[in-house]
Amino acid sequence: MKVGTRLPGFARQIGFDGYCQWLVDNGLEAVDTPPLTKEIAQTCKKLGLSIGTCDGRAGGLLSDDKAKQKEGLASLKKDLSAIARFGGHTYFTVLLPDNPLQPRAKTFEVFCNVYPKVVEHAEKEGVSIAIEPWPGPGPAYPSLGCSPESLRRIFAAIPSPNLGICYDPSHFARLQIDYVRLLHEFGGRVKHVHLKDTEIIQEKLYESGILGESYGHTYGFGEGWWRYTIPGEGSVDWELVIRRLEEFGYDGVLSVELEDHHFWATPELQQEGILRAKDYIVQFLKGRD
Repeated sequence: MKVGTRLPGFARQIGFDGYCQWLVDNGLEAVDTPPLTKEIAQTCKKLGLSIGTCDGRAGGLLSDDKAKQKEGLASLKKDLSAIARFGGHTYFTVLLPDNPLQPRAKTFEVFCNVYPKVVEHAEKEGVSIAIEPWPGPGPAYPSLGCSPESLRRIFAAIPSPNLGICYDPSHFARLQIDYVRLLHEFGGRVKHVHLKDTEIIQEKLYESGILGESYGHTYGFGEGWWRYTIPGEGSVDWELVIRRLEEFGYDGVLSVELEDHHFWATPELQQEGILRAKDYIVQFLKGRD
């Protein structure tokens, strides 16, 4: 397994090439990319960075507007073909409808109509799909794929081996879903891994319950009673997670997704957060690859 990152905020300031150079200079081995282009692929090859996941343009794909669905599908097919053409292998997606209040059951109906065409194209191109379990924004939390209930339906509807998950235990911990049990159930579907943790703050949970804070926000990237953190500062047992991933034969990228209130305000803090995350995880990989 190789440790890499998604692009943090300061990457936009120094550009993709500059950020990739920073990764290499600091001992990271992979990067998740925007929609893959020849230029992005050349940068990764030149610097010896593995390509983790690649984003794609799929706006409107899960809308109830058929014209938007058609447009989103056409754009995504082009990006899936580009991933294959330029040496990528995994498309990263959040199954989030355009309308943040669209019920999940309705979105699943659209998914069943539209996504078989996405997966068929991905299969043709030899590209895997990694579903991110971010539930989406409140109050509806409309994304698919963020719970066992949803994932079971998704894989029953489309059993293709090219369709899988981005395993991010921070989201499951936040949703009070057993992230280890979920890994046992869906370990064979893991296409990518995010290194992000969740701290559950008991005092805040007592104050406002799971409804979250009403009169301000104590933390960025959280709802008061929980907050996302770098690995090692939350509730996830990362040594156990790494061992289970090994048992399932996962040998891909472990990607730091930096969303931590304490490591976000400045580029220097973001860099510190990424390097702390890397150092914490590497201890569980030494002598094991």
